[in-house]
Amino acid sequence: MSVVLRSVRLPLSGFDLSVDADLAPGWTGLVGPSGAGKTSLLELIAGFRRPSGGSIAVHGRVVFDAATRTMVAPRSRGVGYVTQDETLFPHLSVRRNLLYGAPRGGGASPGFDEVVGVLGLESLLDRAVAHLSGGEKRRVALARALLSGPRILLLDEPLTGLDSPLRDQVITSLKAIHSRFPVPTIYVAHNPEEVLALCDEVLVLARGRIERRGIPGEIFRGGEAPR
Repeated sequence: MSVVLRSVRLPLSGFDLSVDADLAPGWTGLVGPSGAGKTSLLELIAGFRRPSGGSIAVHGRVVFDAATRTMVAPRSRGVGYVTQDETLFPHLSVRRNLLYGAPRGGGASPGFDEVVGVLGLESLLDRAVAHLSGGEKRRVALARALLSGPRILLLDEPLTGLDSPLRDQVITSLKAIHSRFPVPTIYVAHNPEEVLALCDEVLVLARGRIERRGIPGEIFRGGEAPR
């Protein structure tokens, strides 16, 4: 199992996030209505928030356990996390953003040239991040996460705010990542097309609890997102 969540709890506004799940290697889609707790769950796995109870293990290593007061720092968890706002350094070049902190995850780090080639970043390496388009920034953020050598990759709605042509570009990049780099991935999305194109399994989260899980074709029967 890539991630094991046991009785993980976190109080949120209006309800408690409460999750028990074993997430297998591959790409797992995490879907549900806005405010269901999807981003909060990623932040717990990444170590940016502390659960009020339970335990979290990543590839067999316990990174949080309330009973033993174990709390591994985010940088030491081997997690690559791409947020909706990319969190790139605008004053640095693309190359320096990519090299920042890599490798640090404990996983098998792919080569710089390979990642840059797969994501089509060769012509952007010496440009400042501030001068990139939204789609280019997303690809840089994905590349930086991969170059850290993550044991698991967390993607929080990576296509949010992109227009149709840019979305298509980033989906192509995500498909390339899926086929070339075998990193277990949790992918938060609202659009069924993204999950159908990329994910092997889907978890449906509602008010902090997993209500359903299954293959994308079953969850999105008829092409509509679960409500």
